Amino acid sequence: MKGMALEHTPLDPSTLSADEQRALAPGPTRMMAARGLVPLARPVGLVSVLYQLTLDGEAAVAQAASSTLGELPERVLSAALGDPALDRRVLDRCASAALGKPALLQRFLLNPAVADETIAELCARLDAAAIDLVAGNEERLLRHPPIIAAMYMNRAARMSTIDRAVELAVRNQVQVTGIPGWDDLAAAVLGHASDSELPPEQVDALFAQTVEEPERADQSEAAEADDSGDGDGDEDKGKKVPINRLSVPMKIRAATLGNAFIRSQLIRDPIKLVAMAAIKAPGVTDSEAAKYASNQSMSDDVVQYIANRREWTKLYGIKLSLVQNPKTPIQASARFMPHLREKDLRALARSKNIPTAVAAQARKLMAARANRNKGGNK
Repeated sequence: MKGMALEHTPLDPSTLSADEQRALAPGPTRMMAARGLVPLARPVGLVSVLYQLTLDGEAAVAQAASSTLGELPERVLSAALGDPALDRRVLDRCASAALGKPALLQRFLLNPAVADETIAELCARLDAAAIDLVAGNEERLLRHPPIIAAMYMNRAARMSTIDRAVELAVRNQVQVTGIPGWDDLAAAVLGHASDSELPPEQVDALFAQTVEEPERADQSEAAEADDSGDGDGDEDKGKKVPINRLSVPMKIRAATLGNAFIRSQLIRDPIKLVAMAAIKAPGVTDSEAAKYASNQSMSDDVVQYIANRREWTKLYGIKLSLVQNPKTPIQASARFMPHLREKDLRALARSKNIPTAVAAQARKLMAARANRNKGGNK
């Protein structure tokens, strides 16, 4: 049983009962306690003693305690993990034991003694019902915004729940830095909060269909790859994905969590906030960036964002694509051109599809290189 987010330091023995302190005393009792063989009246006390022994300097004792803690009956864990008297470090250590056990997890999540950091770490692994429980504690959400970020990035979370949590943060002027493009999302909430008039259950179904349908199609295409010879997959996926029915906040989350197909659709959205969410999504690959860099129908903002991402512009193909794209700022093109190969500079110098200033700069660079070569041959 691994912990979540807190440093697991020893408890102050004075916080334990006399029986619990005796169980931790040096001697054979210590190993008996580690094996769960010392009767203790309080479930909180039993779990606390086992936690303390997992930190024991004697490896055999620590290993036995860890094993016993991981095998405790659910009724014992339920009594302990739902008790506000249990130390937050112990709760953090036992958090993963509650996963997959709805009744136990509910008691755990509703325990005010559980640290905010533990909840935030756990949120990435919760199902929709459990996330709804977490979202119900608005005081906790506002106190520790990383919880909202973890909920947002968990695809199991209902869109209606996320909408409420994000709007709560925005209305209370709380920054959630763990959500990519938070400022854009906050602006979307303030400017487009009433975009969707659908009831929550329809919002949830619509978002789930948008994000999950293309992935099911991808899996189906992969399974049939040997038999497939046409390129209609994206068209078929597009017919099944109701992107146009999404509100702006829904589109932003879909762009953030969706696959490459969803991003490829939303990056063309006329609303800048949506297009930028797509290019800023954590899942964007180098090959996607290269494709967008060469696409002259991309918005100026998307092209400029790619041009400013050093991890992308380190790649030669992206540099070349950006210089060839007339939407790339001239200053950025000028920065990339000295790194281009001779044949590519020659093509740029002749091109009619780029700004005249860029073509002129290409000719200037070619002349400078030619002069250097002549000088080197003297």
